[in-house]
Amino acid sequence: MPKAFFKKYSPNPKQLKKNKALNILGGHLYRESLWHLNRHSVAKAFAIGLFCTWLPFPFQTVIAASLAVYFCAHIPLSVALVFVTNPITIPPMFYFAYWLGNKILLREVGDFNLELSWEWFTTGLLQVWQPLLFGSLILGIISSVLGYITIQLLWRYNIKRRWAERKARRRLGKN
Repeated sequence: MPKAFFKKYSPNPKQLKKNKALNILGGHLYRESLWHLNRHSVAKAFAIGLFCTWLPFPFQTVIAASLAVYFCAHIPLSVALVFVTNPITIPPMFYFAYWLGNKILLREVGDFNLELSWEWFTTGLLQVWQPLLFGSLILGIISSVLGYITIQLLWRYNIKRRWAERKARRRLGKN
């Protein structure tokens, strides 16, 4: 896995201690296990980040960081994966979640005009919140499980490949 890449772009926990806004999470945020890159912490981070990506409300990064602390996942990766949702990807993702929620709840798909405004949140959201939330939870769970399993399998494949390469180098060196 690109461990060096993750390490290069991960923030330094010592620098984060200086950030007063992060004191909400207390001393748990600075545990070494939350910053260590291994198969399990990265797989959990993917599961958390991909789940939080589908949450149709603000402060996804805070939720992802809190879940990463609770489940001992790699915090920077959990938070970074939340940014799959951005102003370009939000409309098609949440429309698909709304469409899926309607299909599963056996409802007719109505007009869904997502606007990032306070007026839409107070009026438009009341009409679509149930299928949107249900579809988002289903897609979040599916993405989370698939992300976790994919990282576990890719990490194991990479380790086995490196062991085979090492074994081949040793065999060549002995002959």
